[in-house]
Amino acid sequence: MSGRLILARHGQTVANVARRLDTKLPGAELTELGIAQAHTLGTNLADRPPVLLVASRAIRARQTAHQIELAAGVAATVREGLHEVQAGDLEDRSDEESHKLFMKVYEAWHSGDLRSRVPGGESGLDVIDRYVPVVEDLREHYLGDGSGDVVVVSHGAAIRLIAAYLGKVPGSFATSNHLANTQTVELVPRPGGGWECARWGTFQAPFHETGGAGADDPMG
Repeated sequence: MSGRLILARHGQTVANVARRLDTKLPGAELTELGIAQAHTLGTNLADRPPVLLVASRAIRARQTAHQIELAAGVAATVREGLHEVQAGDLEDRSDEESHKLFMKVYEAWHSGDLRSRVPGGESGLDVIDRYVPVVEDLREHYLGDGSGDVVVVSHGAAIRLIAAYLGKVPGSFATSNHLANTQTVELVPRPGGGWECARWGTFQAPFHETGGAGADDPMG
């Protein structure tokens, strides 16, 4: 039985509270609530400690992973390529117009237009090209022998894009169901290649074309 790839969104940050499009490294720090959320995630993972704990280079991801370290007793490593979708000219903006523009592009990705981008930002293909090779490397070296799970602490928009892309999750479901801070998506390697998405936040497979909108901000 293969282990799971658990993609976990970081804890709440000061930028999340301010609804700032915070994507550029190293990014914002966790709030006190975010630290508590991260520790709770670690406690929940302690019953079945992962064989590997990985974080993106962002401060918020590394701080979240540190709390998981403390609670689950697994040392964290940092990997390139797992950071948030880059918002380009919209970076650090909190106005409604900027959020709407980002979401318009993000929804285009999930409708199949992966070349679309916000001004100065990444395309969906850019994100896939840097993120998926890391996932496949983790699969090759740590999953498949039944020894346990791999936990990757990453970011909301990036996780949803990659999980939908790899797990063949309907685009309308992915855009309608945000991930709250420290919620997770679980991908299971399929025999012979490919992935199956087994869980998305509070939802279990199968996933349908429509779903209830999440209460949290769309990215970070």
